[in-house]
Amino acid sequence: MHHASDILLALFVIFLAAQVGAEIAQRLNMPGVVGEIAAGCVIGPSVLGWIVPEQIMPGTPLDALAEIGVVLLLFSVGLETRLDELKKVGKSAFAVGLLGVIIPFGAGVLWAHGSGFEWIKSMFVAAAFVATSAGITARVLQELGVLQHTESRVILGAAVIDDILAMLLLGVVSSLQGGGQINIQSLLLTLLGAIGFLGVFGWAGTHFARRRSHWLDKPLSSHSPLTLVLALCLGLAFLSTRFGLAAIIGAFLAGMIASETRQREMLEHRMQPLLALLTPFFFVITGAKMDLHALASWDALWMLLVVTVIAIVSKLVGGFLGALALGRRGALIVGFGMVPRGEVGVVIAALGLAAGVFSAQVYAVIVAMSLLTAVVTPPVLSLLLKREHPPEKTDP
Repeated sequence: MHHASDILLALFVIFLAAQVGAEIAQRLNMPGVVGEIAAGCVIGPSVLGWIVPEQIMPGTPLDALAEIGVVLLLFSVGLETRLDELKKVGKSAFAVGLLGVIIPFGAGVLWAHGSGFEWIKSMFVAAAFVATSAGITARVLQELGVLQHTESRVILGAAVIDDILAMLLLGVVSSLQGGGQINIQSLLLTLLGAIGFLGVFGWAGTHFARRRSHWLDKPLSSHSPLTLVLALCLGLAFLSTRFGLAAIIGAFLAGMIASETRQREMLEHRMQPLLALLTPFFFVITGAKMDLHALASWDALWMLLVVTVIAIVSKLVGGFLGALALGRRGALIVGFGMVPRGEVGVVIAALGLAAGVFSAQVYAVIVAMSLLTAVVTPPVLSLLLKREHPPEKTDP
């Protein structure tokens, strides 16, 4: 009973902090997600200590709840994204995803090797620079109501490609770090499996949904359309992890499938209360995982500054070059949309620490870089999008 009460108290503290943080951020004309991440830093172990490290470690109830929150967020983003719309920006999305991996990885390797790491360990460190956190950007795009714009579709499509390439890159680097040889056959099978997964559920699933959406109305319960697509969301989220992809990719595909049904608008409306309840947990807990104590030295702060600048500039350049077909302003929006690393960088950093690739200080710097890119990007992205797509004025 005591354990259950501790969890309930933590849920209350996290949810309340999320609302306060989001409100303050919005009053300062910043996206609410910035306030939620900042609130996590404040109530986490580094400042107030209302949330202790043992409560937010992988496998804990709070961490699982955060994962569910971001899965539902990407599902709702998928609900507002059509396959035909993604096809129109396929070339740009592929170029953004490819350059957005190559350039940050190269910059990360050069920095790490210049800082004294061996080449192989440098590649492991650089892997943390690569993968974009789709959850952060998706939340900003959703808050601004611009998911239907071309730049948003390029960002979302590139995020899927980015995840596949980052997964393959991590597999190569992990093999080299372990002293083994790269198994080309295994990597090709993994790549084909990921592409097959995306093809079957992205293409075949959406086509099936267009023609057979009436099956959602067959059960008698009025909640059946929502509960059935949520089951699809959780199922595809699990399957995507079995193919080496992030769970949010499967959730996004499930949303795209549901977007082709005739119940789409109703599903979007009914998802809103779930999102309001669950998604704040992901962003607050992401902020709570930042360990400020490990950065309490000038050396660590200087390293953090350099690493963060490299992470932002390299991803921005990759996204900008890949999206030049949209014009300079559109390419700049896409570039900034690809900058957040978020939880992906944190996971890779944890793997590197466990493998003994780098020290606790370097681990803290990489985690802090991942979270700083998640905090810095939304205000800039919001400003650029508002200038590119200003709200329509109504006549008095």
